[in-house]
Amino acid sequence: MKLDAREYPRRRQRLMAQMAPNSIAIVPSAPVTIRNRDVEHPYRQDSDFYYLTGFAEEHAVLVLIPGREHGEYVLFCQEKIKEQEIWTGRRVGPEAAPDVLGVDDAFPIADIDDILPGLLEGKDKVYTNLGVSPDFDRQLWSWINHIKAQVRNGSRPPREFSNLDHLLHEMRLFKSAAEVDVMRRAGEISADAHVRAMQMVKPGMYEYQLEAEIMRTFMAAGSRWPAYPSIVGTGENACILHYTRNDAVIADGDLILIDAGCELDYYASDITRTFPANGRFSEPQAKLYQLVLNAQHAAIAAVKAGNNWADPHDAAVRVLVAGLIDLGLLCGGVDENIENQEFRRFYMHKTGHWLGMDVHDVGEYRVDGQSRLLEPGMVLTVEPGLYVAPDDTTVDACWRGIGIRIEDDVVVTADGCEILTSGVPKEIADIEALMASH
Repeated sequence: MKLDAREYPRRRQRLMAQMAPNSIAIVPSAPVTIRNRDVEHPYRQDSDFYYLTGFAEEHAVLVLIPGREHGEYVLFCQEKIKEQEIWTGRRVGPEAAPDVLGVDDAFPIADIDDILPGLLEGKDKVYTNLGVSPDFDRQLWSWINHIKAQVRNGSRPPREFSNLDHLLHEMRLFKSAAEVDVMRRAGEISADAHVRAMQMVKPGMYEYQLEAEIMRTFMAAGSRWPAYPSIVGTGENACILHYTRNDAVIADGDLILIDAGCELDYYASDITRTFPANGRFSEPQAKLYQLVLNAQHAAIAAVKAGNNWADPHDAAVRVLVAGLIDLGLLCGGVDENIENQEFRRFYMHKTGHWLGMDVHDVGEYRVDGQSRLLEPGMVLTVEPGLYVAPDDTTVDACWRGIGIRIEDDVVVTADGCEILTSGVPKEIADIEALMASH
């Protein structure tokens, strides 16, 4: 499933409409990174670059110049060279880029040092994201210095630099209907993968064998990559928030926390489920699990237009704290524990994050010093959890080493929210029934 190609020019026009007069925007592609020696990591395009171009090749630079007589959308990319394509695959090339990508003007990337200073010369403002790529920063300053060296001949370097993300990331925060459709499908694929993991798990398996089942489901459904390294944590490993070793043996009686989501046409999904390896929750596991689930229900209920970003987290925390007091893991009153942050022994992260082309997507969480209001088109995760350290001797032994997180992807709508990842069960009875059926 891919976005309609018409989405990209609309984005460029929206961005250029916000740019200052006599300005230019420059967005480089993601760099190629080395895995080991001369072996590269699988290439993944920079999200900002892809958001504006739909172009997945490396070694490219996008330039937007509102009002330019010879074309506003300029692309520098690799040339088509048959001998190189035999080794590294087919390229679009500058000659075909206008027809294939809708660019107004395209040049070989090898010529950028000769051409780009002329596009920068005389501009009042340059939009780019400095500090992201030191190599690109050095190249940009070399172009500026080239212009400065020609000042006596009448050249004028740009007067002001501005971070592009101030405009672009605010655009990316609000998803179009087409983007939500892709994310909904990504959520369905990821939900199927979690269901398969629940069906396939057996004590004695390795965590990475469950990870393999998840990856198989992603790829069989058309997703080439996970959106992030999958977390498959059994037993005490579930208490490590970003556990990715996935090399332990699953024991009978363990809870397994799986945090995994696929990427589809550059859009992420992000689901976490926690379930028993043997198909049945123990009593302590069930009590903590139900508490986390109740907190997630309360948080999702707070995801609605007009509420602020912090409301779902606050709702989840209140439920968790009250439940931890009832179970004897915290002492005192709810307000006292919240004020003193005592709950952070067991719940140390926020209840969600923005979701989109990046799994921890762009967009401000606060505006003018205040938690920003939720608006239709925003997509966020809702993921409360509880993690009782295995060496926490202040609590009864029955709770120690239990880690639980439940996470879904939610889009804010005009009348509430839609859960994009509801295809995988999370009620205790539904999980146990699913696991008993296989």
